Amino acid sequence: MRKIIFLASAVLVLNSCVVRTATKVVSGAVNLGYKAVKGTVNGISWAVSKAKGKIDEDRVDGTWKVVGVYKGSFEDFTKDQNPEASFTSDCVDSFDQIIFKTKKSKFKPVHCSSQDEDWVKYKMEFGKNPITKERENYIEYNSNNYISVIDVNNKTMVLEGNLMPKMAFSGAKLYLLEKVK
Repeated sequence: MRKIIFLASAVLVLNSCVVRTATKVVSGAVNLGYKAVKGTVNGISWAVSKAKGKIDEDRVDGTWKVVGVYKGSFEDFTKDQNPEASFTSDCVDSFDQIIFKTKKSKFKPVHCSSQDEDWVKYKMEFGKNPITKERENYIEYNSNNYISVIDVNNKTMVLEGNLMPKMAFSGAKLYLLEKVK
């Protein structure tokens, strides 16, 4: 009799654990899917969501090619029904690039249609961005210019702000970059 009661108790406890775990998985998937925008740009699969917390600056290091430019803010992008169709690039034979050297806190945009530009000193921060007034990762350069770092992983990076002046005149604000190996 004790064995039956023990087994029945064990089954109830395990069943509630399974249900609780399944609930956490489903609610976690819902939270992830809420702000993530998924798609494909130039054959590159990506998912954009705003980073939660401080991004390690070393993840930004390296050469990044611009594979897409969105003419609007990140908020506009999350509400867009077909955001991948809105990405455009002016380069035909090559790519606009941005080279980050985090050990020296410098970056340099390299445009496909012009010569190299000068290195620009920057400082990466996590806190209240003076432009957006939101707590986020951002890059400050030339003492009063700011670029929001939306997210970075080992393949893609998404930046928002006046990253490339030649594109900003046409309304470009959000940049999708792919890591160059």
